[in-house]
Amino acid sequence: MAVPKFYELMPAIINCLGDGKVHTLKELTSYCADALQLSEEDRAEVISSGQNKLHNRVGWAKAYLVKAGLIESPQRAHFNITELGKNAFQQGADCVTLEYLNQFESFRDFRGHSLHDPENEPQVSNLESPQERIESALNELNDELVEDLMSEIMKISPYDFERLVVKLLIEMGYGTMEENRDAVTPKSGDEGIDGIVSADKFGFDSIYIQAKQWKKDNLVSRPEIQKFIGALATTQGATKGIFITTSDFTKGAVEIITKQTQNKIVLVNGKQLAKLMIEYDLGVSTVATYRVKRIDSDFFNEDI
Repeated sequence: MAVPKFYELMPAIINCLGDGKVHTLKELTSYCADALQLSEEDRAEVISSGQNKLHNRVGWAKAYLVKAGLIESPQRAHFNITELGKNAFQQGADCVTLEYLNQFESFRDFRGHSLHDPENEPQVSNLESPQERIESALNELNDELVEDLMSEIMKISPYDFERLVVKLLIEMGYGTMEENRDAVTPKSGDEGIDGIVSADKFGFDSIYIQAKQWKKDNLVSRPEIQKFIGALATTQGATKGIFITTSDFTKGAVEIITKQTQNKIVLVNGKQLAKLMIEYDLGVSTVATYRVKRIDSDFFNEDI
């Protein structure tokens, strides 16, 4: 099974602490994984920030239980059950839901809504941990930004599109603008190569570019890739190439690349292109920055 939502882990935490002993956060996480029979793959799964998903969700589940007063922390990263928690444990830990926690004033204050305010009740079926909600919102914003970027890219001239691709590669660390000032090949006699950039800042190696500003439904097929491979073959010493399109590639186009042994060719579709532009701040600007902080364990382990 997949890693449960954080609120679905609360009963397992109550069961673990139901023995009346103090348990570490690591022990709570291990207990939840074993009780829910999670696979090794599930236990190793991470969220987009790179944090372990199970650890993240157990952390938020225990935080909600602390706010409701069912468990407490006698020392950092250690937890035990309270009298309220024991009552829940005796009723059967499965009763511990978000609705159950909402009966406690401390939890309602934490959540910011009253006991009889159904409009503000969380939609349990869609709930993720707060950190995951931030990341989901960021992904949604970036997905929308990808569409907006592609719309703008399709408005520029084919020559400017080639220049944009070269500029992106330079931002990614392939040489410098000075070294690549003539990277876009002239319109006449480009022989299937739209641009050339140095593979490093010293210019020891070159990467050859093919850029196709095609509509979304006009996929790059095998013959176009073969033509690019042929263009590399006629260029002395050419072994590296990037084929970038605003559309996508057919299965046949991808297959022919996997069979290449002489050349190293990378395929980049429209969505990947837009995501790289976002990652390297090309054609986009930052409108807001949100900083998520956590406890500095080293600080509290030293003399204050």
